[in-house]
Amino acid sequence: MKNTIKNMFALLFLAMLLSGCQTIPPLDFNVQDVGMVDHRKNAELKSLTVGFAPQAQQKTMETNSTLPPIWKSGLTDALNRSLVFQDDQSIKVNLSVRIVEVDAPDAGFDMETKVGAIYEVIDRGNGAMLYSELIESKGVVPMDYAFMGIVRARESVNRAIRNNIADFIHSLDQADLAKPVFAGK
Repeated sequence: MKNTIKNMFALLFLAMLLSGCQTIPPLDFNVQDVGMVDHRKNAELKSLTVGFAPQAQQKTMETNSTLPPIWKSGLTDALNRSLVFQDDQSIKVNLSVRIVEVDAPDAGFDMETKVGAIYEVIDRGNGAMLYSELIESKGVVPMDYAFMGIVRARESVNRAIRNNIADFIHSLDQADLAKPVFAGK
């Protein structure tokens, strides 16, 4: 019995020691491997907004008020590095992102976050919807990534949103903005 208690204290001390070495990663949605797209758009991006979708459109949601500005920063970086939009074009567009789902894990071994956002490109001249797509993605962090669950959970959010932004850039690269989803005036 005495050895069992000693072993429990030793394990508890070791767990606290190991968890003390880990820091919770910051929210960072910058996609690292964005390159120039194959199909640049004959449009100039004038405005970019990122926010939560209206309640009626939302699924499971972690409404952390820091998500939209950090998402916007990561998306701006990816758009700039992809060169998908061109400057000094006659068509000026807005990009609107509405976050509909951020389902982060509460607990678990492998942490998986699900993310969904509606991306819309709108022609500022006539209001035509040039692109509209719901992009859904996941970020999975295995148990061996970090001992502390909070570290794995945060990293799964980072990965899910990075994947979402990367999937959007890929989808936009393939899209034909000359064929509006909804015609404008």
